[in-house]
Amino acid sequence: MSFAHGWIGLGVIAAAEVLLFAGQPVVAGWFTPIVWTGYVLFVDALAARLTGRSYLTTDRVDGVLVALASVLCWWLFELYNAPRFWRSGEDAVGLWWRYHGLEPNLFLRRVGYDWAFATIFPAMFLTAAVLRATVFRRARVRPWRPPPGLLRLAIAAGVVGVVLPLVVVSQWLVPLVWAGWVLLLEPLNYRRGLPSWLGDLAKGDASRLLALLGSGAICGVLWELWNYWAATRWTYTVPYLGGVKIFEMPVLGYLGFPPFALEAYAMYRWMHGLLDRRASSPVL
Repeated sequence: MSFAHGWIGLGVIAAAEVLLFAGQPVVAGWFTPIVWTGYVLFVDALAARLTGRSYLTTDRVDGVLVALASVLCWWLFELYNAPRFWRSGEDAVGLWWRYHGLEPNLFLRRVGYDWAFATIFPAMFLTAAVLRATVFRRARVRPWRPPPGLLRLAIAAGVVGVVLPLVVVSQWLVPLVWAGWVLLLEPLNYRRGLPSWLGDLAKGDASRLLALLGSGAICGVLWELWNYWAATRWTYTVPYLGGVKIFEMPVLGYLGFPPFALEAYAMYRWMHGLLDRRASSPVL
């Protein structure tokens, strides 16, 4: 299978890096969506080469749905972070993270937000597909089926996790944002027979679980690496060793990226299940 769009993606990444450090203002301001578009092109081609399937070659409708779900779900996270997100000043203030150097035109700002947000889920899922086809392709465990009582407990904890940060404004509740939805939706997906890592574990297959955790870690490091030098960027305000950072992210914050990948996958599969109850998952 052709790797042409993978080379284009690598070219986009390289050109964006060169122009960023050369001080080109448009690229510096739009660096995040540009570089992540390049990454998605690259990893999509890699997934196509390794698995025969990808969002841009064989599963384009699914790719569009993943991107749309990515935008929708990240706006939900922005609601958790900042009900006053659309303030009129230069910066958008949030409870846990805030953006700097934003485009002053609100229409173009929204384009930048949605473009960047649309790359989040595709980047993680395609990275996971590559990891699942390579590093974790033989990850097998003893089959384990979660007991009904444990599933009910997880769902109840998930309900608390998704509701509490909306009604109680506290910087200390940020872990619930990255855990609540997976606790709620992963058991529901498992019960409905939708693609899920719980369903995989029941068959003794840990490859999807480990691939998602790995993709969250990889993409998390890249998000923070590429964000650090961008002109339009984000910073964090958290109470957990907030002054001890790697790039702009407090060190403990990196622990949130792997569960975030699980949460993103659970959210997408639940949303996809509302449209189509077929259990197939061609790309991941």
